[in-house]
Amino acid sequence: MTDLVKISVDSGVMEIVWNRPDKKNALSNAMYRAATEALARAKDDAAIRVVILASEGDSFTSGNDLADFAAAAATGAPTSAGGFIEAIAQFPKPLVAAVSGLAVGVGTTMLLHCDLVFIARDAKLTTPFVNLALVPEAASSLLLPAHIGHRRAFAMFALGEPLTGEQAAELGIANAAMAASEVLSAAREAARKLTQRAPGAVMAAKKLMRDGEKIMTQLRTEGAIFGERLKSAEAMEAFTAFQQKRAPDFSKF
Repeated sequence: MTDLVKISVDSGVMEIVWNRPDKKNALSNAMYRAATEALARAKDDAAIRVVILASEGDSFTSGNDLADFAAAAATGAPTSAGGFIEAIAQFPKPLVAAVSGLAVGVGTTMLLHCDLVFIARDAKLTTPFVNLALVPEAASSLLLPAHIGHRRAFAMFALGEPLTGEQAAELGIANAAMAASEVLSAAREAARKLTQRAPGAVMAAKKLMRDGEKIMTQLRTEGAIFGERLKSAEAMEAFTAFQQKRAPDFSKF
């Protein structure tokens, strides 16, 4: 476990809180492992009815810790992101997100697996995978176009165009947009209400609303391509450029 993720349980609700505000909650392998372990605990514990994903500071998460990913790409070592993504995609109980500030990459795609999302009006959602010579993950190449249409989703993936919190609510990615100071309270109130519902019925309704087999097939297809891309020369250029604080140069590819 790591102190960069705060785990707490109260009255049937587990909170998983990204706690690396000085790095805009960039997700390291250790953070992914801690969150995945917490989700496994919540899945198996009948007393836990709902899980909230939240964050400390003014960012939900700036996405993957690129230093971790660059190291993995250089050595061929696996990352822990895949286990977390599969865990949220298959989590049978309600997932509620409280999103303030930046939600980059997986910070946006994980929301597509949440059942309720409360977001700051001025939050900024981006999925700049192609900027890093990568591809969408977390079944987002299936789920994001289903929410907002192919063209807008392609602009997010390939051009890195953002959505604001208000736009996310208008397009159905979030339930409501509000002041950043209110999102966690809104998520907690929704979670409290869910704990009062019949848990079996809630889980059955969630299962009926999602084509789990299709989602997992897409997720694993993306994962295989993502892994290949992570080892590509294009990705090496993107990660090197990030570390050197310059724009990547893909003209030689």
